[in-house]
Amino acid sequence: MAKTKTKFYCQQCGYESPKWLGKCPGCEAWNTFVEEVETVSKAKGLHGSITNKKEKAISIINIESNEEPRIETSNKELNRVLGGGLVPGSLILVGGDPGIGKSTLLLQTSHELTSKGLRVLYISGEESVRQTKLRADRLQAVSPLLFVLSETNVDFIEAAIDDIQPDFIVIDSIQTVFHPAVASAPGSVSQVRECTGHFMRIAKVRGIACVLVGHVTKEGAIAGPRLLEHMVDCVLYFEGERHHSYRVLRAVKNRFGSTNEIGIFEMRESGLVEVSNPSELFLSERPLGVAGSTVVASMEGTRPVLVELQALVCSTNFPSPRRMATGYDHNRLALIIAVLEKRMGMFLQNQDAYLNVAGGVKLDEPAVDLAVAVALASSFRDQPTQAFDVVFGEIGLTGEVRGVSRVDQRVKEAQKLGFKRVIVPQQSMKGWTAPSGIHIIGVQTVAEALSAALV
Repeated sequence: MAKTKTKFYCQQCGYESPKWLGKCPGCEAWNTFVEEVETVSKAKGLHGSITNKKEKAISIINIESNEEPRIETSNKELNRVLGGGLVPGSLILVGGDPGIGKSTLLLQTSHELTSKGLRVLYISGEESVRQTKLRADRLQAVSPLLFVLSETNVDFIEAAIDDIQPDFIVIDSIQTVFHPAVASAPGSVSQVRECTGHFMRIAKVRGIACVLVGHVTKEGAIAGPRLLEHMVDCVLYFEGERHHSYRVLRAVKNRFGSTNEIGIFEMRESGLVEVSNPSELFLSERPLGVAGSTVVASMEGTRPVLVELQALVCSTNFPSPRRMATGYDHNRLALIIAVLEKRMGMFLQNQDAYLNVAGGVKLDEPAVDLAVAVALASSFRDQPTQAFDVVFGEIGLTGEVRGVSRVDQRVKEAQKLGFKRVIVPQQSMKGWTAPSGIHIIGVQTVAEALSAALV
């Protein structure tokens, strides 16, 4: 006879407690505990392994270190984020806001894999098979090797996997799937943890690449909670503004590749189209000779991306000025403003400061600091920057400009797009040769950068 227990789980971090708590001891969040009924059962497949084979420990010297074979898709941007392609037996988690394009991307990828002769099983727990067929017709992603199933029971899904024997599986979404041996409702911590563990064992034992779609909370984190990110091999976030056509696929965790890579897509009526040159796309609408506009060369993984920064500094009518940033860290913006006030003598205490990264991209690299300072000073002094300048560098609290990495790749990207000058840290000018046709200006302080960048 199964034994039933009542426990309380934090929906943010998965902390377990025998009683309800107002504040979670794990993540210190308030009012996040939810009561769940946990059934301790000896059902087949629950908290166990698909195979009863007993593994023995072996010496690490005797283990063959062959490189994992990868399945390359036709989408180069997706291959870049995954580290070269799909790894058989890997478990991938894709998260993003509702309507951002997760299902569209995975359905297009499924169709591309069928063109290589692979069998794909697309499992939708939120839509019927007819709804999925309507989207597939719109995307022109119809293939006899693409199988669609509308099911939420883990046992029935496993039976379909045994019947079809697919090479690639998509679960859309993990919050709708439930295990019949767990008494909690679908989407709860117990259900999500058990179902994810079940699909992880299926992927590892059978060598099938499996993708899980995860809902996100209001804060932008994957719901469920973050214990999902610890169980899977790769975590991808699909970002972008709903009112913009650009989408960014960012790798947060990847056991088979870099965690700093991004893929750029454009949403069209026919689906998602990869953007091979994102710098040219982000700078297509850049105004020339306007105060507060600066171009920065940022590294996203192994790819240099040129993005426009727009700053607006204006007087305020409130005792406390506003500091707002879109696509940039708010705390970092306040730090740079403090450096401009202390080291450059700019009186910004009665000025509102707004910063925007054009194109809906999020930048979190320290090399963006110098461009932010130039944009703020340009708007404050109402002096436009040079139209064909690229600025990058890290700023210290004493007003110095610190060196950054991969300067040669940033400069080559700027030269390819027709820029004439690049303002870089003086410490980063060693160990590489500047290409011909572009002027490199090395600066050591913020004051030198402003005198060189502002007209």
